[in-house]
Amino acid sequence: MVTQFPSDALLVQAYMGGDESALCQLIHRHKQKIYGFIYSKVMDKDIAEDIFQDTFIKVINTLKRRAYNEEGKFLPWVIRISHNLVIDYFRKNNRMPKFENREDFNIFSVLGDNTPNIEKQIIRSQVQEDVRKLIEELPEDQKEVLIMRIYKDMSFKEISESTGVSINTALGRMRYALINLRKIIEKHNIILTY
Repeated sequence: MVTQFPSDALLVQAYMGGDESALCQLIHRHKQKIYGFIYSKVMDKDIAEDIFQDTFIKVINTLKRRAYNEEGKFLPWVIRISHNLVIDYFRKNNRMPKFENREDFNIFSVLGDNTPNIEKQIIRSQVQEDVRKLIEELPEDQKEVLIMRIYKDMSFKEISESTGVSINTALGRMRYALINLRKIIEKHNIILTY
């Protein structure tokens, strides 16, 4: 007879319902993957342990506040938290440039550091991958303008001609794309700024 193990979603519900042992099961189930992910980025056992612990402190705090809503996606959610903490670690240790969280902040500025430092390259490629996934959530017209502007380096005049809309409309779509990206980043609790 095959025994059925409870799903991550059931364990999360059990923990939020007061069953402390459910969190132990989740940690035990995913420790190797999460710790391995962190270690592969920092390449230091002690730092990886610290970040792993910080990751689960954030997980516990989020679950206790009942702010978790990633139905059935517990592991990717925890990996994302650990990924953000790895980035924080590198930034706090002055291994990455710091970015101000200003109103006119452009999230693409985090992609502009060309120093050939391996840690920066790893983080930059992860941030680029995250940004690409976030762009997929934008409305089609905003996504189109943003890709032309950022990835194809087209001017707003060229975008206007290519899409058949006025320059002001192209500018407006770009502005809304950036506003919506910021909202998506906050919704997913992704840290791209220091």
